[in-house]
Amino acid sequence: MSSNVGLTTPRGSGTSGYVQRNLSHLRPRDNFAPYPKDLDSIKHRQRQPDKDILKHDRLREVEVKVFDLRDRLEDEGVDEDEIEAQTDALRKKLLADTDSSKATGRGLKPHQVHELAKAKIDETEKLRKALGIREDYEEGSHWKKQEERLRDATLERVREDGRREAA
Repeated sequence: MSSNVGLTTPRGSGTSGYVQRNLSHLRPRDNFAPYPKDLDSIKHRQRQPDKDILKHDRLREVEVKVFDLRDRLEDEGVDEDEIEAQTDALRKKLLADTDSSKATGRGLKPHQVHELAKAKIDETEKLRKALGIREDYEEGSHWKKQEERLRDATLERVREDGRREAA
C-alpha cells in the first residue's frame, strides 16, 4: 500500500485490497458566488423575438394551406392551370390576412418560442398603455429618487451647519 491508503493487508477482509477514488465526491469550487454582484445584470430583460423566424413561420403556414388545397384539387382531377390559379388566389388572400392579423399568445405551443415572446411583448405593451406607465420607466426608480432627495437634504443640512459655524 502506498501513502497509508487502504488496508494494511487484505487478508481476512474478503476484498482484494484495491483502493479506488471516490468519483461521487464533489470538490468545492474556488471563488464561486451563487448570485451576480452587479445589480444591472440581474435586471429582467425581455427576450426579443427574431423577426425573420416569425416571418418564415407565417409564410410556412400559408404554404401548408396552399399545398393542402393543391393536393385536394389534384386528387379531384382538376386541370393544372385551374390548380395554379386557385392556389395563387388562396396564397394572395392568406398573405393579405397574415399581414393584417395580430397574433395572441393563446393556442401557441411551447416550442414556438419566438411567437410566445412576440405575444408576451404585445401583452406587456398593452398593459403598460392601459396603466399609463411611461416607456422610459425603470423598475425601482421611485426608490432611487427618494434616496437622492434624502442625500440632497442631508448635504444641505451639512452645508447650513458649516455656514453657521463659520459665521
